[in-house]
Order: sequence, then C-alpha cells, then structure tokens
Amino acid sequence: MINFNKTSRYYGDYCALKDISFRVKPKEFVSIVGRSGAGKTTLLKLLLKEEKASSGEILVDGKNIDEIKEKDVPNYRRKIGSIFQDFKLLPNKTAYENIAFAMEAGGRTDEEIAEDVPQILNLVELADKADNFPYQMSGGEKQRVAIGRALVHKPDILMADEPTGNLDPLHTWDIIRLLCRINELGTTVLLATHDREIVNALGRRVISLDRGQLIRDEEKGRYIV
Repeated sequence: MINFNKTSRYYGDYCALKDISFRVKPKEFVSIVGRSGAGKTTLLKLLLKEEKASSGEILVDGKNIDEIKEKDVPNYRRKIGSIFQDFKLLPNKTAYENIAFAMEAGGRTDEEIAEDVPQILNLVELADKADNFPYQMSGGEKQRVAIGRALVHKPDILMADEPTGNLDPLHTWDIIRLLCRINELGTTVLLATHDREIVNALGRRVISLDRGQLIRDEEKGRYIV
C-alpha cells in the first residue's frame, strides 16, 4: 500500500530524512518512533503531500504521489485520515457538527451526514457527547472527535502524529485501544510517537528513525533508539 523508496527531504543544508526505504502492507499497524527531530513528522507530511521529497519516491497503491496533479490532491488526501496532538477542532461547533462539517467540506449530502455521523460517534464512543462543544469535553474526548472526523471519508490509511502527547495515561490508552479497533476493522494505521510504553505494549511493527535515518524496522518491535 505504501512504499518509500530511497526518499530524502532537505531544507537547505539540513537533512530531515535521508534515503528512507520501507513498505507498509494493507491493514498493518506501524509505529514510527524516534526522539524529537528524528524525522517522524516530516515523513508523515511527505505522505500527505504537504511537502515534496527532495529525492527518491513515495508510492501509494502503486502510484507515485509526485505525479498527482495539484487539482487531484484533495481527492488523494481523502484516502488518508489525519489526527494530531492538538486536536484541531472548531471551538464553536459541537462534536456532531465538527464531524458533519468535515463531511460537508467533502461534498457529502445532508442524507449521508445524517446517516454517517451518528455511526461515527458510536464508533468513537461519543454518542452521548454529540451536542457537547470542545470546551465541555476532556482531552481524550476531543481526540476521539478528531479521530471521528478523520474517518468521515472512510480512509484506507489513518495517520496519527503524537495523538496522545497532550493526554493523561487513562485517556492515552483509550485512544490507543480505539486506534487498534479501527485497524482491526481494516484501516492501515501509522502511529508516530515517542511514547516508549505505548510502543512496547502494542507489540506491533516498529520503524525507528534517528536524525533522519531509518535505523531499525522490526515486525514485533520495541522502542529502542
């Protein structure tokens, strides 16, 4: 599904990623680990086409994403749901409205929204918080709304960049369990994190980055950098 082939990203003389090569199969759950500045976020930005590789290539479903025309980038990005450390919710909209707004922006009909949003809220276990605004929710609840919003286009890939960085341990594990459940339903999950405890408990594939280089790729890995 995803193939990084000798991919590098430079910012002037600074090398953020150097000759990165790996493949991710459909329905895999992969943790991408490394210290701050290791290149995790840069890697995800390249995959999302927020930035362009300086050299090498990135293939998604066999297609070089550099060949995607600018007008087709929004359609490409609908294949990839994204969640972040800071939630990025609209503060003046309820949980229901935050998810519905993402569907409206994607051109979905009122009927589709009315049918899908309650299902998504059920999936992220927030049906009882549908009418709550972000200020009325805990950090874990806000992140679950953000995950729900990321799922509105039924993406093939869910990309999570430090999604538990602002959460306490209890809410952290709620989010990780939800990501595992989404993966079990067939979505490929890429989790960028520097949380050693999470990675070691998951026992899934681990790709380790250090100063922009891939230093380890293990099927049942641990956090070792």
